Amino acid sequence: MKPNINIIFEDQDIIVINKPSGLLTIPDRYNHLLPSAISYLKSKFGECFVVHRLDKDTSGVMVFAKNADAHRKLNLQFDNQQVKKIYHAIVQGILQKDELEVDIPLIQNPNGVGVLPSIRGKECLSIIKVIERFKVATLVEVNLVTGRQHQLRAHVAAIGHPLLVDDLYGENSAFLLSSIKRRYNLKKNTDEKPIISRISMHSCSIEFIHPSINQTVKFEAAYPKDFGATLEVLRKYAKL
Repeated sequence: MKPNINIIFEDQDIIVINKPSGLLTIPDRYNHLLPSAISYLKSKFGECFVVHRLDKDTSGVMVFAKNADAHRKLNLQFDNQQVKKIYHAIVQGILQKDELEVDIPLIQNPNGVGVLPSIRGKECLSIIKVIERFKVATLVEVNLVTGRQHQLRAHVAAIGHPLLVDDLYGENSAFLLSSIKRRYNLKKNTDEKPIISRISMHSCSIEFIHPSINQTVKFEAAYPKDFGATLEVLRKYAKL
């Protein structure tokens, strides 16, 4: 089954997509039958190159190169931290500061999956700005100045505000309406469906220099249904 991928923009050099959650960026190492963004794009456009990645469960905007020259130029921009990547994330608890910089080095977890804060780790910088506060959570904008694996997830967890849904760096595998709605009644013999059951972050925008016209371009991706629904529920039942 082909994945449902929204093509935001496409020209002779780049393809910009809104990746749905649940879709791999590149083929799985052990199961090549699982759908991936790059496999779909190659089947549709021919030659394509991966420039950066999003975790499987992260939704949002991504850019791919359509030729080797564009690939090289975009890679240089990522390597030189010239690409501006903005995420929106829903984190646990109420962030008190309106804006903060998190400069915590991260290292691969030697005993398992993911990354850990460590002075021996790679330099990592995230700039976090509060967008909206709720009784149990905060919607934040995160500018990943560096783009390490799991950087956003590890950084918000390190400051005591893990993602609202993140069973690796936090404690919740899903967000349920019953967790915030008083007198929530569930019909007999039915299971409650989660509002969102994947990590509560979305890649909102990406800004870079177009590889052939040498002008700054910016692309944005709308919230997916589950992320938007989570915010609607928080505004209705957990408003400050």
